[in-house]
Amino acid sequence: MKLRLSFFILTAIVVQSCTYSGTEFHVSPTGNDSNIDTKKNPLKSITAAAKLAQAGDDITVHEGIYRERINPPRGGESDAKRITYQAAKGETVFIKGSEVIKGWEKVSGDTWKVTIPPELLKKYNPYRDLVYGDWFSSKGRQFHTGAVYLNGHWLNEAAKLNDVLSPADTTPLWFCNDVQRLCANRW
Repeated sequence: MKLRLSFFILTAIVVQSCTYSGTEFHVSPTGNDSNIDTKKNPLKSITAAAKLAQAGDDITVHEGIYRERINPPRGGESDAKRITYQAAKGETVFIKGSEVIKGWEKVSGDTWKVTIPPELLKKYNPYRDLVYGDWFSSKGRQFHTGAVYLNGHWLNEAAKLNDVLSPADTTPLWFCNDVQRLCANRW
């Protein structure tokens, strides 16, 4: 009996010392997604780290603004062996699914237009994607998942281009007249 108990304790110690110690991936706006990840040579996107991470790994995100849609392919295997995402200690991280669009041209008055660069829409175009579901009341028209913000404020989507060109009131509006041309007004 003494031999069996000693064997069991020794086995438990060996198993405990062999627990998985995951990889820590680092992400920074100044990184590069083709880096072989280290703290000194981080990845650029959280998405790239998520694709590499396996159960038990940690992803440490360094200070900055990350403009990406993150859809992790894995979450881990259990509470004890999950993939964790964390901001680096003492650093502030912002994750935004938005892009700053430059190159707006004045149409007239307070109405502006822009053509969105195609490379921003190559994987997902929110101005083509419609909002739908049994929870959503479309009020007899289409609404898109894309949005336009001006100075941190969300503009309402217009039903038609003329609503933006000749607004009935002072509510800022936007309209997408094809899959990548936006027109918006501001007040």
